[in-house]
Amino acid sequence: MAYEFKLPDIGEGIHEGEIIKWLVNEGDQVEEDQAIAEVQTDKASVEIPSPVSGTVTSLKYKEGDIAKVGDVLVVFDGAEGDTAPADPAEETPQPPAEEKPARDETPPAEPDGTGEQMAEKPAVTADKAETPPVPGRVLATPAVRKYAREKGVDISAVEGTGPAGRVTRQDIDAFAEGKTGKAEAQQPERAREAVQPVQTREAERIPLRGIRRTIARHMKTSYHEAVHVTLMDEADATELEAFYQTVKPVGEQKGIKISYLPFIVKAVVAALKEYPYLNASIDEEKEEIVLKQDYNIGIAVASDEGLFVPVVKGADQKNGWQIADEIAQLAGKVRNGNISVDEMQGGTFTITNMGPIGGRFFTPIINHPEVAILGINPIYEKPVARNGEVVISKVMGLSLTFDHRLIDGALAGYFLNHVRASLEHPQLLMMEMM
Repeated sequence: MAYEFKLPDIGEGIHEGEIIKWLVNEGDQVEEDQAIAEVQTDKASVEIPSPVSGTVTSLKYKEGDIAKVGDVLVVFDGAEGDTAPADPAEETPQPPAEEKPARDETPPAEPDGTGEQMAEKPAVTADKAETPPVPGRVLATPAVRKYAREKGVDISAVEGTGPAGRVTRQDIDAFAEGKTGKAEAQQPERAREAVQPVQTREAERIPLRGIRRTIARHMKTSYHEAVHVTLMDEADATELEAFYQTVKPVGEQKGIKISYLPFIVKAVVAALKEYPYLNASIDEEKEEIVLKQDYNIGIAVASDEGLFVPVVKGADQKNGWQIADEIAQLAGKVRNGNISVDEMQGGTFTITNMGPIGGRFFTPIINHPEVAILGINPIYEKPVARNGEVVISKVMGLSLTFDHRLIDGALAGYFLNHVRASLEHPQLLMMEMM
């Protein structure tokens, strides 16, 4: 008996998912609870288990297709367990093949970002058929193009030896050593300028999929729903850094990796308790302000797949050691690709850290439906006036973006002042940190 398996509801507010990878093929015999597909949702990448045991007779979507909750994904034959007759009239038609670009199996470029910053690495797609290259167009992956720029090589002058004339890293190396290249590239510079016309190169098109698609949609929603205003300030981090250096070796003895984030989380929670409107959301339908009683702090973490925001839940009920350990564990799950949907839900306020990257200030986008987000910049030395004298101090840039529909500038200023005071005098947080 045939059994139609539909994409289940796999998380709060999730209505669709991208088929990242099929883990079975048509004709395979599968067991109940065996993983059959990897699906990318708006929250995370999850594996979908088979609800029955049986033979896979039809996969309704291709890898890269978008399926909605309730759409038929797989049809099983001889299914054991809860079965339901397949209704041909209700079968979801397979999307036309010509509308879905094939995936390029070339490994993507390594990200340049580190730490907890946004790392963009969309998958590049191209026609797998080895057709002759279009005149004037260089076939190469973004990774190879970047490699050519790093080597100072004009990629248009390189003769490609890969499939369909694709330029490879080896081609770049060979050209840089003067061993090979296009005929016109080996002419004297003046001759090249005289005979080589300017050519318009065809732009590359990269499907907006996976985490990058999710980020794009989420940022657009946030930008259009909230009225963004960013307030910037600097905190004197001299005492904070000294306190951090004292605590760090103790953390190493405990097996806990310490960063500045636990201090910042505690400073934010203390300020949220004083100014609860920044720990809120707006119920648009009921036209109500929802003041949250939980203090669930999202921490933006970058990975090779994009930016994730796991949540430290109940941060007001945890000490600094617990928060530091939880942040490290959540960040590790993000980078290993096994963060769960539940671990990224329920946030009430978000912190995003540009420390490992650099810069002085930036304007972070609110993590909707929250109403505020705090951006942190790296600590650096700066001359400041203190007691009538100019001294060198260590300062940290703070950027608070808030929803002006709910939060006025004065309230945001009071909140940021509270955070700054806690960071400048970390002994004020001692009772909460330990």
